Amino acid sequence: MIPIRDTTPSANVPFINNSLIGINIVFFLVQLSQGADLDRFIYIYGLVPARFSMPEIAAYFSSGQQLLSLFTFMFLHGGFWHLLGNMWSLYIFGDNVEDRLGPLRYLLFYLGCGWLSGLTHLFFNWQSNVPTIGASGAIAGVMGAYFILHPTSKILTLIPILFIPLFIEIPAYFFLGIWFVMQFLSAAGSHGAASGIAWWAHIGGFVFGIILLKLFLKLPTTGVSRKVRPLTAKRHSYRLQVIRPTGSGADPNLYGTIYITRHEAILGTRKLVNIPWGFQKRLFRVSIPANTQEGSRLRLKGLGKKMPVGRSGDLFLKVAIQT
Repeated sequence: MIPIRDTTPSANVPFINNSLIGINIVFFLVQLSQGADLDRFIYIYGLVPARFSMPEIAAYFSSGQQLLSLFTFMFLHGGFWHLLGNMWSLYIFGDNVEDRLGPLRYLLFYLGCGWLSGLTHLFFNWQSNVPTIGASGAIAGVMGAYFILHPTSKILTLIPILFIPLFIEIPAYFFLGIWFVMQFLSAAGSHGAASGIAWWAHIGGFVFGIILLKLFLKLPTTGVSRKVRPLTAKRHSYRLQVIRPTGSGADPNLYGTIYITRHEAILGTRKLVNIPWGFQKRLFRVSIPANTQEGSRLRLKGLGKKMPVGRSGDLFLKVAIQT
């Protein structure tokens, strides 16, 4: 299964979330430039519990290096696929959390989740001399916050069956709940850091993400969000939309809703629409003309119910303009 995106759109461009993704990519490029010194680089800037628990090892590092590693470890990755998986998860879940907290609080929230996930890893692997790197703990905190903010949202997931793309929507509470249980079972069944995966950092990040979210929501806003959001308001809705048409009785036609922004309503746009009907899940391109009004209907000929007489009804899509 390949998660594509969630079905809860954010109202603003996630500037901080996108910046964090960019910073992680830059750090990864710096790693690649280390060559033969890569292991030394990771040991210095990664999170190594033994550097804090064993005085004979701690003596080789300054206080600044020790403190710095508690933050730099979350921007390093073990390889391309490690980076890609983490950044894709951050891309899917981070925009909605930033949308709720605002840019400044979200940045502090993300760093706080990463830091606390690192401390959780230290606690459960106090004697380990294996460096831990990756944004997984911080992203787990973002996922924990999403679990609380949007439990009824759905995760659009691609399941490739031969050459046929099958899209299904998995409820977020189920998707994230199963993920958390798997992390806990993996942590319970592993022996310290022997697996090479910081399971307890994932668990700590998720739990502290929930706790920090509740604390941050109680803090007064600084006014930064009110000033920035008019500049970051999204001009485009999701290009791929899943539409579940409905129909009744002998009416051969089906009815659904397609979402666009005001900007798209004025200038026109094209969307890729996935229309599940029975066991079929078909993809179509839909053109929305310029100056489309709220409540306007688009007619897709022949995409309605198949009637006994051999003809098919039409699919009518009502245009909803997001504010």
